[in-house]
Amino acid sequence: MHRRKPTGMTLAEKILSRHAGDQKLEPGELILAQVDLTMANDITAPLAIRAFKEAGGTRVCRPERIALVMDHFTPNKDIASAEQVRESRDFAREQGIKLYFETDGIAHALLPERALVGPGQLVLGADSHTCTYGALGAFASGVGSTDIAAAWISGMAWLRVPGTIRLQYHGKPGPWVTGKDIILNTIADLGVDGANYMALEFHGEALESLSMEARFTMANMAIEAGAKAGLFHVDRITLDYLGNAVAGKWEILSADPGAEYTQVREYDTSGMVPVVAAPHSPSHVRPVEEFHRVEIQQVVIGSCTNGRMEDLRTAAHVLAGKKVAETTRLLVIPATRGIYAQALKEGLLQVFLEAGAVVCPPSCGPCLGGHLGILAKGERCVSTTNRNFLGRMGHPDSEVYLASPAVAAASAVAGRIAHPGEVVS
Repeated sequence: MHRRKPTGMTLAEKILSRHAGDQKLEPGELILAQVDLTMANDITAPLAIRAFKEAGGTRVCRPERIALVMDHFTPNKDIASAEQVRESRDFAREQGIKLYFETDGIAHALLPERALVGPGQLVLGADSHTCTYGALGAFASGVGSTDIAAAWISGMAWLRVPGTIRLQYHGKPGPWVTGKDIILNTIADLGVDGANYMALEFHGEALESLSMEARFTMANMAIEAGAKAGLFHVDRITLDYLGNAVAGKWEILSADPGAEYTQVREYDTSGMVPVVAAPHSPSHVRPVEEFHRVEIQQVVIGSCTNGRMEDLRTAAHVLAGKKVAETTRLLVIPATRGIYAQALKEGLLQVFLEAGAVVCPPSCGPCLGGHLGILAKGERCVSTTNRNFLGRMGHPDSEVYLASPAVAAASAVAGRIAHPGEVVS
């Protein structure tokens, strides 16, 4: 284990220190930390409930800071998923858990939208993409259902302090280069296990103008490099997004000037182009032009990675006045009910429908091959989701190509993987 002199702390260490009694922390240490918010979904909540009861739990600690979000198989796709949701709903009522959501949207878009996560907080979720909330300057990480059950009993959690990789982004991203392209380039550089149990700390002038949506996308995919968390520092863009309504105690923290990083990686975003991650790994990243001969049967625009308003606006911009190719089906999935309503208000859903898309209810849906948009043998899909593992979206002989909403929308029109510049003049 790398050891270092007692200098400053990284942002991850600083947040964990606040929750472990303000002690000086170093990577590798085990700490017992106070948890600000826990989250579980329709897959993981029933497991946590059973672990809670098996451990002798009777009443949860701080029910006001427990969120149960039914988002993977809802509206329920079958009897099994209906039973899982019923078990979670009954538990919420029994324990007085008010933050129970069903058909409201995907947790990682919904909780920030409802101002339930704030800077400096420690958030644990029984879902690997809980790291999304790091965009708000929180330490947020995915854990197992038994860890969630333990936090429900005690309000605390055991954690190992991660080392931190500092990612420095220079330059100004070119046309059509989005947060998705930046993080895919980063994962290609790090590898899918290059940041195992590390925290990623995002820095640089290239990120200063990125919207919160783009930052959520980047933090969301920190886990695809194996990272425990991905954190942005709080700035004016963060504060404008948060407003004054964040629930729970929160605090703006920064990395110390003398913080020591396990690695420092630098990237010139001005040289980046729109990219695609080819099957079957988010690290198989190459420029979109290299895939222009790849015909596709499906496009998915949505998920906790790219189902937010900015993503839908970009997709609508590309699709306006055009038709989805006859050989391709396009699924658009707003990440939350609020995003769905806003997209309807702005006329985006009309654009999608006129282009030939089907607009689905908020859900994780096809991302994990749950329901909606399951791929058949030999089919290929361009998706704005975060994983393209073998069989992730359906048949083991199907293929998923990860891309930004702009590339996905352009590909839907072309019926093959396409650069947005091909269809937008």
